Amino acid sequence: MARTPAPPPPRRERGFEPTGGLVKHQIRSVGESRGFAVARLLTHWAEIAGEDMARITRPVKVGYGREGMGASLTLLTTGAVAPMVEMQKERLRERVNAAYGYAAISRILLTQTAASGFAEGQAEFSPAPKAPPLPDPALLAKAAETAAPVKDPDLRAALEAMAQNILTRPNSKEGA
Repeated sequence: MARTPAPPPPRRERGFEPTGGLVKHQIRSVGESRGFAVARLLTHWAEIAGEDMARITRPVKVGYGREGMGASLTLLTTGAVAPMVEMQKERLRERVNAAYGYAAISRILLTQTAASGFAEGQAEFSPAPKAPPLPDPALLAKAAETAAPVKDPDLRAALEAMAQNILTRPNSKEGA
């Protein structure tokens, strides 16, 4: 008897495929091996925990105990801010459970580490971004003067903001 040939692999009909779609299964399997059934907890940590908490913590592991009454979320943090995180654990637990959609996490455990992390964490905690320096008042006046002839206040404000951006660029040429 002759064998029937294997069907050709399915063709992608939408052109290029996003990288996230190509590695989705590998990321999910690695995340599940660490206990993260929902990878959203890792990828959207700043949205879930809030910017302040995300700067000083990293989710490391979700562990399920024998009793089956919720999971433990282990967070990596530095020793200096651990007391502050300890005081906000309940609020953080509520936010994480809201992301899951049910009471998945029953307790949060903290692991204190050096600022650059150890073998498991290797998380670098970055400081808050610095506020941009205030622009020179002379440049602000020049931008306002440039947009002054425009009658519409909304358009004038938009043109003034654009002029400020152009005049305060680091590589801006004078008189351009």
